Amino acid sequence: MDLGLKGKCAIVGGASMGIGYGIARQLAQEGARVAITARRETGLQNAADALRAETGAEILPIQADCRRAEDCTRVVESVVRDFGPIDILVNNDGAPPLGDLTSFDDNAWTKAVEQNLMYVVRMARAVVPHMRARGGGSILNITAISAIQPIAGFGLSVATWGGVIGFAKTLSLEVARDDINVNTICPGYIETQRLEKVFASGGEDPHAMRRQLEAEVPMGRIGRVEDISGLVALLVSPRGRYITGATIQVDGGLLRSVR
Repeated sequence: MDLGLKGKCAIVGGASMGIGYGIARQLAQEGARVAITARRETGLQNAADALRAETGAEILPIQADCRRAEDCTRVVESVVRDFGPIDILVNNDGAPPLGDLTSFDDNAWTKAVEQNLMYVVRMARAVVPHMRARGGGSILNITAISAIQPIAGFGLSVATWGGVIGFAKTLSLEVARDDINVNTICPGYIETQRLEKVFASGGEDPHAMRRQLEAEVPMGRIGRVEDISGLVALLVSPRGRYITGATIQVDGGLLRSVR
């Protein structure tokens, strides 16, 4: 199926590895021109080289710290200057530290808000005028299943990503008439470096933890990055434009709620 992404301009955050890299690769394979961001320059450049070699697409690496307002502004300005009008924004980054909620001081909370919530707010605020002028576009946020089914120890992410979901739903109402759709994906357990950190932080046998997580998932396996990136490509494409304001779990059936 041709998703109609050829020649589209996309920004993908946290794209040096994991889910962000997989999304960038999927969009590039569909013919999009992809600007990728990450905090670490070496990893970002390596990812850009790999994406170019694998897909032959135009890739624009921009080193940036999503927690800094000036970096968010610079990313959008750089993409407009070097790639032209922006069609797609995928907000994706890592996550704050794990731990009991009462153990975090105000500084930890401030960092979590900047990383998870304000990053999304600033990037959306910067791209919406360009998308309006363009005649439409797509904004998609990557959070986690814990945002809608809280997990003990993940409280910084749960609280701040909960804000992202509320922001995205409201924004979807405000920009719908501009033909801009806004959605949020909540991945479950996905094979990424983040999941490996969870294994390492548990103080238990990582292999036993993996088996336990697999047993929790009705499909009986940990998800793959491709399980996320394929849905992203659909939602940000013209074929997915009528889907907006949605919060979609991709978790192998892990979420128990019927909402």
